[in-house]
Amino acid sequence: MTISRKGFLKALGFGILASQVPRGWAAAAAKIEESGAGKLRIKDVEIYAFDIPLKQPFRISLGVSNAANDVLVRVVTDSGIVGLGESCPFPPITGDTQDTNLLMARSIREMIKGKDPLAVDSLLGEIGHIVYSNPSIVAAFDMALMDILGKAAGLPLFRLLGGDKATFETDITTGMDTPEKMAASAGAHASQGYKNIKMKVGLDPDLDAERVQAVREAIGKDVRLRIDANQGWTVPQAIYALRKMERFNIQFVEQPVVAWDIAGLKAVRNESPIPVCADEALFLPQDAMKLIKAEACDYFNIKLMKAGGMTNSIRIAHLADAANMRCMVGCMLETRLALTAGAHVVASQRNITFADLDGYTDHTLDPIVGGMAVSSSGEITLPELPGLGLDVDPAFLKKLKRV
Repeated sequence: MTISRKGFLKALGFGILASQVPRGWAAAAAKIEESGAGKLRIKDVEIYAFDIPLKQPFRISLGVSNAANDVLVRVVTDSGIVGLGESCPFPPITGDTQDTNLLMARSIREMIKGKDPLAVDSLLGEIGHIVYSNPSIVAAFDMALMDILGKAAGLPLFRLLGGDKATFETDITTGMDTPEKMAASAGAHASQGYKNIKMKVGLDPDLDAERVQAVREAIGKDVRLRIDANQGWTVPQAIYALRKMERFNIQFVEQPVVAWDIAGLKAVRNESPIPVCADEALFLPQDAMKLIKAEACDYFNIKLMKAGGMTNSIRIAHLADAANMRCMVGCMLETRLALTAGAHVVASQRNITFADLDGYTDHTLDPIVGGMAVSSSGEITLPELPGLGLDVDPAFLKKLKRV
């Protein structure tokens, strides 16, 4: 039986959602206990800063990126199991930076050394309010701990979390440029076989409509098209633009107005002929609750770097599922390390039906061995290996300076 969002809110309190437990954990816990892995302790945490230049500048309404400025963490246990995590802060959205992430990583290292790495929820509780100021580095530690959990259980994380979607599609994004250049970029992706194209808008509504028209003509009528305004429009501009773009068969629009204006987001949703997806308005589970209560959007875009990792991302998906909403897992400019963590979240939750995990495609190098594989047409396949199922290229790691 399908329950409406309003009916859900009347029938249930949100507190019940916190008690949901992924289906695979009970069996995995037994396996961990049997193997003796339950006695693990965190021996050390290695922290590295690294930068990966982009092939070309990536422009959105909030600014331009020229490189991924990331932090790698390796959580080392006394048994030799190592968990990997990555932060990829984007200051205009997450508010943190590589430098603040490094500072917080040192603090977190001292908080968790000597502790049980399998007690993920307790450790995340100990990290506490760091998620509000530096969500990206909390995401890195969360995925590293989850990686250890999966390795200790001998299961890929998406299966440990109860999922079975080992293969699914991602979109690919065309950054903001002239209508002609955006059409050429999107058209090339479509001819390559991508069935889902995402494009950046959010400046002048009339010029944005020209961009959308050019891209739609370049990719044809059968390729799904999503647009992302990154908070670039006012409420009247958003309503005007989306009505003007209705004829281009757009799947949904991400964050048409500023993140803090939930009432404005709701107003756009009420007037828009195109479904609305919350992105920058959604960081943590409590934000999801506010958006659901306000009936401000149709979909959620969950990003590990905003949510503080896999654990909170799954909590948001549970809230959305109970409210009869579908989700997307998106990204910043992560390598395939953090993107693979995001892919495990997608594969583990039935109501995550969209994926935007293309952040590495403009990187000048790929330092990850294993992990998610992406076909030339955008089909992601997860490895049947324990944990995240990946490692950092030893040659790349050797070049990095440990913090």
